[in-house]
Amino acid sequence: MKQILFSLLVMVAFNVNAQKAKTTTAKNAADVKKQEVVQQAAPAETAEFVMAKSKAKMSFESLTVDYGTIEYGSEPLRIAKFTNTGTEPLVINNARGSCGCTVPKWPTEPIAPGQSANLEIRYDTNRPGRISKSVTVSTNEGEDHVLQVVGEVLPKKEETPVPPAQPNIIKGN
Repeated sequence: MKQILFSLLVMVAFNVNAQKAKTTTAKNAADVKKQEVVQQAAPAETAEFVMAKSKAKMSFESLTVDYGTIEYGSEPLRIAKFTNTGTEPLVINNARGSCGCTVPKWPTEPIAPGQSANLEIRYDTNRPGRISKSVTVSTNEGEDHVLQVVGEVLPKKEETPVPPAQPNIIKGN
């Protein structure tokens, strides 16, 4: 008898929950319809507010970071100078090299309108050969900036061993 009553109680609880779910779904569907009507009444205002872009503008002196022809193991640091030519503060969210041999470092504080700052780029100069990499900079502007890193690292100079012994007048042969 207890098992039958318990089973009935469980079935009633499931039915009540199912009824609530149907009612909640119906209410949610009605709310969605109301939201659609509201959005149709004022789509421009809503879209403009959501799609607002920052008025910051990052302008580089050059989009190419040229190492030229450099010696193996020479100074890896180069500077890319930029200016915020917009009307709002510029925030750099991220900067990443195309591979692990190109490492950028950027300012973390906002750059005020009209102010300039530097982006440091380090390339592993212990890799001989042509340099053809890129650095992608993401800002609050909404669009990425891509800097090209080019140049050439000369091969490592061979160290000359101790010269072989030469015949000497004093020692003879």
